[in-house]
Amino acid sequence: MRLNSRRASACSLLIMTTLLCLSRAFITGLGHRHRVYPLLTKLYSIDTARVLFLGTPDVAATSLRTIVEDSQKESSGYSVVGVVTQPPKRRKRKGKEIPSPVGYVAEELDIPVLTPEKAKDTDFLDNLENNVRPDLCITAAYGQYLPKRFLAIPKCGTVNIHPSLLPRWRGASPVQRSLQAGDNPVGVSVLFTVSKMDAGPIIAQKEYTVGKNDQATTVLPLLFEVGTELLLENLPDILSGKITMETAIQQDEALVTEASMINAAEAELRVWEESATTCHNRMRGFSMWPGTFIYLQVGDEEPIKVKIIETRVLPDSVEPTTMVELGPDKGDGLRLVCGDGSILEILTLQPVTRKAMDAKSFVNGIQGKTVTWVKPPAE
Repeated sequence: MRLNSRRASACSLLIMTTLLCLSRAFITGLGHRHRVYPLLTKLYSIDTARVLFLGTPDVAATSLRTIVEDSQKESSGYSVVGVVTQPPKRRKRKGKEIPSPVGYVAEELDIPVLTPEKAKDTDFLDNLENNVRPDLCITAAYGQYLPKRFLAIPKCGTVNIHPSLLPRWRGASPVQRSLQAGDNPVGVSVLFTVSKMDAGPIIAQKEYTVGKNDQATTVLPLLFEVGTELLLENLPDILSGKITMETAIQQDEALVTEASMINAAEAELRVWEESATTCHNRMRGFSMWPGTFIYLQVGDEEPIKVKIIETRVLPDSVEPTTMVELGPDKGDGLRLVCGDGSILEILTLQPVTRKAMDAKSFVNGIQGKTVTWVKPPAE
C-alpha cells in the first residue's frame, strides 16, 4: 500500500513538473518575460478554448478587463492566453517606452503581450501558429489590418467589436461620423472579421439612444462597454460552433456608409454657410480629436481662433447677424447666429493660448467690448 502511494505521489509530481515546463515554454514562445498566468490550469484543459485579444486604446483596455474577468468564471469555457497591441511609444527621443493602454492592463494581469510592428510580420504569424495557437481572436480598436494568414489561424474565427450599426459607418471613425450626422439611435455590432474592412457577417447588434448633446468623448467608451457585454452573451455559441461565418447575418452592401478618417481641416465651424445643428453635431463628433473652432473678433482687435468645447442648439430662429452676445439668463451661453438664422449657443470655449472657460467668464474678460464671428483670415 505504501509503495502504491509513493508511486501515485511520484506520478502527481511528474504531471505538475510537466505542466510547469509547458507553461514556461509557452511564455518563452511569446518572447516576453511574464509570470505564469494565474489560471494556468485552465490553459491545459481539453475543453478550454484559447482566446487571443487584440486592442490598443483605453476603450479596448476596459474591454480586456471585462473579458478576462468573465474568463475566470468556472463555467466560462475559455482563457485569454495572450494579447496583441501596438508597439510601445517613447515620450522623448531617449525617454522610457510607454505601453499602450491595452499593453499596460495585460502586463498588470500577467497576460503575455505581443507588439508586432505590423500584423503581417512573418515572425509574429509563425509565433501565433506554433506557440499561441488561438481558437478564437477578439479585436477591439486594434488599429492594424489583419492579413488572410492571420484570419486563417483561429478555428472559431476572429470577431470584432465595432461601435456602429453596420453596414452604416464602416471604417476608422464610426462614432464620430454617426454623431456628426445626427444619428439617433447609434449602436454597436459584433461581427466576424474578413479581409474587407468591417464587412464580415454580423453576430449581434444593439441600439443605444443618445442625448442630443452627448459627445464622442462619452459615447465611444459606452458603446465599447455595451459591445463587450454583447460579445460575451454570444461567446458560448461562437466557441461551440453554433454561430459561424455561415450562420451569422450577411451585410447588405447596398446600405453601406463609409466612416472615413477625420481630417483636421474639417474642424472649422463654417457658421456663415452651415446651420446651428450641423455645427453642433460636428462639435459632438469631433470632441476627442481634432475638436472644432471658429474665429471671433473682440472689438477692433485681430480675430482670434477659439476652440468650441460645448454647445447647444436653441429652438428660435432670427435674422442673420455676425454679432455674438451672451444670453439674458443665468447659465446662458454666447449666442451665435448662423447664416440661415439658426442659433448656436456656445457654453464652453477656449481662446488660443488660454484655458477653457465658460461663456460668462469669457465675456467678463473682454470688459464690455463687442464680439463678432468672422470668416478665417485666408477665406
